[in-house]
Amino acid sequence: MSEEPVVRLRAVSFGYGPGRPALDRVDFEVAKGDYVAVIGPNGGGKTTLLKVILGLRKPWSGSVEVFGGPPGKARSRIGYVPQWTGLNLDFPVTALDVVMMGLPPGLRGAAGRRRALAAMEELGVASLASNHAGSLSGGQRQKVFVARALAGSPELLLLDEPAASVDQAGQGGLYELLERLSATITIILVTHDVGAVAGSVRSIACLNGRLVSHAETLGTEALWKAYGCPVDPISHGTPHRVLGTHGGGCDA
Repeated sequence: MSEEPVVRLRAVSFGYGPGRPALDRVDFEVAKGDYVAVIGPNGGGKTTLLKVILGLRKPWSGSVEVFGGPPGKARSRIGYVPQWTGLNLDFPVTALDVVMMGLPPGLRGAAGRRRALAAMEELGVASLASNHAGSLSGGQRQKVFVARALAGSPELLLLDEPAASVDQAGQGGLYELLERLSATITIILVTHDVGAVAGSVRSIACLNGRLVSHAETLGTEALWKAYGCPVDPISHGTPHRVLGTHGGGCDA
């Protein structure tokens, strides 16, 4: 008997206004141990998909199961790194305080501090532990948020463009870390940087309101449906560059 999927969406629709679905009858399954890259044009519903999995958005229709039950009951088993949006951190917390916010309930004191510092060490930001969170650069903050997600020892890790504010030198290290973590944690990664993760992810989901494809590789037809223009399926089937003349609706 096959193992229950970690994530299962069935005919899920959701939107932010009447008649304007961000997700349109989406069927999506993620098996235990998978490392999924979710790609697609801006406004295609990628961030919304993560919020539905977290239970932060309730679908208009369809069903969502995470670890075999309602999403809200699974949050203690999920680590989440939201997209960097310039969050105001001008209040008196250190980088270590931020990471400790991700600890499981009841794990505080010296043991919690050690767990948080170990997560920061993995991201290379342990030296920033006592720094005021508001003084960190965008890239440093993003690494601190990833450390916060890891501090809870999640079984499922959701990341929304985690390298967006990280400099190029740091991006390679971050993606290498995610590849190592994928040996023990199920990962769903929203990204535009498909070339950087092409060799490490195990499947690719292409989303543009509807789930166009979820497979080990993506062919030209699926990419046309998602992006609305010709995209060259190279780097193990992931879209890397736009080809030919195309309309303004293409966002690769």
